[in-house]
Amino acid sequence: MADRERLDQPSDPRRRGLRRNLAARREADPERFGRFAESAARFLGTARFITWMTVFILVWLAWNVPWGPDRPRWDAYPFIFLTLILSLQASYAAPLILLAQNRQEARDRIAAEQDRDAASRSHADMEFLTREVASLRIGLGEVATRDFLRSELRGFLADLEKADESDQQD
Repeated sequence: MADRERLDQPSDPRRRGLRRNLAARREADPERFGRFAESAARFLGTARFITWMTVFILVWLAWNVPWGPDRPRWDAYPFIFLTLILSLQASYAAPLILLAQNRQEARDRIAAEQDRDAASRSHADMEFLTREVASLRIGLGEVATRDFLRSELRGFLADLEKADESDQQD
């Protein structure tokens, strides 16, 4: 939807025909290259990549060794072209890996901030609940307990029994 022209907005007269197509290409998703870098870095860090790279180099070396059968060789010993290809691959792989690491660091920083916020909210909730429990304990200290009520009722019963005995004696 981002690369489609909005119908509720007036069109820009400078962006017509070929210019419009070129401008649309320039306004590509800025995250697309970052996602590409992450997928490339993810692939470069696998055993599959190392295996394929090893196979590629071994085939290259086997085809281009000077003491093998006579056939056309495109990179004679000391394999300058192979060195160039590997250097080119490394020169592209390193920035892609760094870009992927930077994006991961940004995600980790956001996650850490969210964790800190959640921890501070949890801490505030625990402090509030601690104060509530303390106030309940203070409030319960003023409430009559079951044992206190039983002893008071026994005392009233004993007083009533004494009063009843004194009334019967009179």
